[in-house]
Amino acid sequence: MTSPSTSAPAMTSLDPQELRSWFQEHQDLVVIDVRSAAEFESMHIRGSYNVPLPLLSEHTDEFAARLGSRVVLVCQSGARAEQARQRLGGAGIGTAHVLTGGVPGFAAAGGDVVRGQGRWDLERQVRLAAGSPVVLGLAGGRFVSPKIRMLAGAIGTGLTFSAATNTCAMGQALSAMPWNRAATEPTREAAILQLPVVNTLAGQARAS
Repeated sequence: MTSPSTSAPAMTSLDPQELRSWFQEHQDLVVIDVRSAAEFESMHIRGSYNVPLPLLSEHTDEFAARLGSRVVLVCQSGARAEQARQRLGGAGIGTAHVLTGGVPGFAAAGGDVVRGQGRWDLERQVRLAAGSPVVLGLAGGRFVSPKIRMLAGAIGTGLTFSAATNTCAMGQALSAMPWNRAATEPTREAAILQLPVVNTLAGQARAS
């Protein structure tokens, strides 16, 4: 059984309007965008730092060591940001917040965002990639062969597993596609060095 001291803290949501206030009131605020670099290029919150979720997951302790006490995690809808929060929680960052509604929600609330080349976000691509085989399987099962319906069942099984494990193999595969690659993909070194240096006292307080 996991002891309370080592379990990840409960999810703490942050409203877009409150984040706007935090930008004005807190100089120690760090906003981490865990979407892909291509999604970040399309639109991101001004002043945020791009650390794609796979990169953060692989080097969680190193990123946690650079963060202070006021961290906000953002993505497209909140799902990937919550995964990042759990990762950082296990590395000692117990006060990270997840932005409600993600980057689109912040933009809709009048937040300051930087817009670039328009792309479909990764989560929308996943819905298309998952839905299309289901439609084809059902249609093929009706007009070609009932066995083709197994395709829809396989997709349903995969989506169920994805929900149960809070992972998305399809999303990871799609993020590697050429149209989802940014001109410059963040490396471990570049992503870590872009972050502001954590306040020494704050870091000591978290470690104690």
